[in-house]
Amino acid sequence: MKVVNLKQAILQAWKERWSDYQWAINMKKFFPKGATWDILNLAEALLEQAMIGPSPNPLILSYLKYAISSQMVSYSSVLTAISKFDDFSRDLCVQALLDIMDMFCDRLSCHGKAEECIGLCRALLSALHWLLRCTAASAERLREGLEAGTPAAGEKQLAMCLLRLEKTLSSTKNRALLHIAKLEEASLHTSQGLGQGGTRANQPTASWTAIEHSLLKLGEILASLSNPQLRSQAEQCGTLIRSIPTMLAVHSEQLHKTGYPTVHAVVLLEGTMNLTGETQPLVEQLMMVKRMQHIPTPLFVLEIWKACFVGLIESPEGTEELKWTAFTFLKIPQVLVKLKKYCHGDKDFTEDVSCAFEFLLKLTPLLDKADQRCNCDCTKFLLQECSKQGLLSEASVTNLMAKRAADREHAPQLKSGENANIQPNPGLILRAEPTVTNILKTMDADHSKSPEGLLGVLGHMLSGKSLDLLLAAAAATGKLKSFARKFINLNEFTTHGNEELAKAASVRALLFDISFLMLCHVAQTYGSEVILSESSTGAQVPFFETWMQTCMPEEGKILNPDHPCFWPDSTKVESLVALLNNSSEMKLVQMKWHEACLSISAAILEILNAWENGVLAFESIQKITDNIKGKVCSLAVCAVAWLVAHVRMLGLDEREKSLQMIRQLAGPLYSENTLQFYNERVVIMSSILEHMCADVLQQTATQIKFPSTGVDTMPYWNLLPPKRPIKEVLTDIFAKVLEKGWVDSRSIHIFDTLLHMGGVYWFCNNLIKELLKETRKEHTLRAVELLYSIFCLDMQQASRLVCPEFLFLP
Repeated sequence: MKVVNLKQAILQAWKERWSDYQWAINMKKFFPKGATWDILNLAEALLEQAMIGPSPNPLILSYLKYAISSQMVSYSSVLTAISKFDDFSRDLCVQALLDIMDMFCDRLSCHGKAEECIGLCRALLSALHWLLRCTAASAERLREGLEAGTPAAGEKQLAMCLLRLEKTLSSTKNRALLHIAKLEEASLHTSQGLGQGGTRANQPTASWTAIEHSLLKLGEILASLSNPQLRSQAEQCGTLIRSIPTMLAVHSEQLHKTGYPTVHAVVLLEGTMNLTGETQPLVEQLMMVKRMQHIPTPLFVLEIWKACFVGLIESPEGTEELKWTAFTFLKIPQVLVKLKKYCHGDKDFTEDVSCAFEFLLKLTPLLDKADQRCNCDCTKFLLQECSKQGLLSEASVTNLMAKRAADREHAPQLKSGENANIQPNPGLILRAEPTVTNILKTMDADHSKSPEGLLGVLGHMLSGKSLDLLLAAAAATGKLKSFARKFINLNEFTTHGNEELAKAASVRALLFDISFLMLCHVAQTYGSEVILSESSTGAQVPFFETWMQTCMPEEGKILNPDHPCFWPDSTKVESLVALLNNSSEMKLVQMKWHEACLSISAAILEILNAWENGVLAFESIQKITDNIKGKVCSLAVCAVAWLVAHVRMLGLDEREKSLQMIRQLAGPLYSENTLQFYNERVVIMSSILEHMCADVLQQTATQIKFPSTGVDTMPYWNLLPPKRPIKEVLTDIFAKVLEKGWVDSRSIHIFDTLLHMGGVYWFCNNLIKELLKETRKEHTLRAVELLYSIFCLDMQQASRLVCPEFLFLP
């Protein structure tokens, strides 16, 4: 077929139902090279044919979308063509045009001569005028619909128009293009007034005066509407339009280099989520970033310290604060010692570290905030620790301490009454580190020779925040796995009791209970992999490892309440049920605690069935739960572990009694006839149960009040806002991170949750889409740096999906 004109070519494509890419190929055959598609008005011709009927022609619209995506037509020609459509009563056609604008309005650009760039500005001005007219027409229809009693007629279209208007105007770049169009219009009028030129062929029909008139008309119509959300949205758009003429008068904040966000994020990620990790992988990762971005060593070390202080300041009170303190004052100096071996240069590494501290001392607000948070001179502790590790000379330490002391004289201080009884965490952590070594030596001794002495040591560990201090110090120095192994051996030692007296039996019960609770706490705080031993063929797996792997609820781990691990020998279950129901308190002598822990789930099921069938009254249930938690808290932990798995399998109307039993087990027993260190053990038990029950309580919309420890035991749990699509959450959080220029601890946890919820492909794909929205080089480079640091959450999987060139961009 010999095509005469563009219209015939489009109609031929429609009649023969060509696909979009077939259409593009044939169009290039029909029309030889020479005139561009914009000169032929391809976009206008396609829109004219697509909008003939009451609804748009989807096939011809697909041709236009393909032409836009393949850059056959310029954005300016499409915007100009859209602005010529004026039948706003056809809702479907208007919606299709708005959708087309959505394709590119957030990334407007053009290639070619300066005249074409000016043409884009004029086209955007025409499109803005069209959007305002469309919005005013929709508002008028809504007002008429309200008077006629059919408000839905125009409300949907008005909301769509306002949304596109807001999206277009929210871009500073788009407002700048509109400002250029306004200046061009003023310049043209001036030249005409001076007789220096005529009208231009491509001059838009819209002018800034027409924009102002349309805005005024829209305001008058919306004033009569009662919908506050739509009125507020329109007012925001009006404010943005009115701000365009004054853009040059307003100082625009430039994008400054705020440091090295990749280094910052890698350190923050390690301190927040991987305190127990070995130092060597962290050192290698940091060195790779240093080489990729050509970071000078003093600035590199400075960025590490900045990240540490930021993490320390923003860490939630409690365990997370102690973990960050241990990371900053114990682990990072060890990391710098290993970095010293890699940094071979003209200057000595100690001089680079000293130079980094000189830079750090200039960040007075950051150091003051850290000192105020920790109630001490953090820089002093850090300098002393670096001096011990050979990273600084004595002269440098003395000089730097003197400078910081002078600055601290002008720093804001807490009132003496507020900080008199607060012991600084950095000092406590540094003292806890040698204590960990001493405890490990104590645990190596024969437990059977002096169990009372060992119990005294463990009891001291339970007081206050001693346990969390010791665990944080052990984690930061790589001793936590050894620490956990010693307590597993102790727990295994206490599972059997031969001929023993009542006192020895109570000591053994306490050693079993404290070691069990400590191990549960370690698993929940630092991950169950810290507990697991190296697999060796033929070796017997300790009781606690077996129980933790099969019976302990963890995040992302769904347990089967009918699993064989919950159903031991029936005779042992019957004897345990009888003991709990008939005795006034739990017996201790020759009690096999590991068997009791494994039998408690089946015993609880029998008791629960008896209660539901009316065989047992609530008073009997109270007596049984008091027996369970009265002597050893570990039985209550095992019972709740099974109840959590059991509740997940029940219907909505079947959960009441199981949840009530969890509530009974969670509270402390107010009795004088309890074993030693009961209150301290209950605090740890409550924290363990709160972690275990968090998911199931949220799913069942149940509230259980656990004994308060004064701090939030789960600060990073349930961070996602309810009833919001996860893609929206990902987009919003990345936009905030990009605006700040660095990733904070809370954002890291949200990204980690989204990664596990959406999967690696979804996560990487949507973040790369956010990166591709950037149009300025400096913003794109910052986004790449931040994306690299976010992908460190799972670099192994991300590297398979994202091209290697991206991951190693400088």
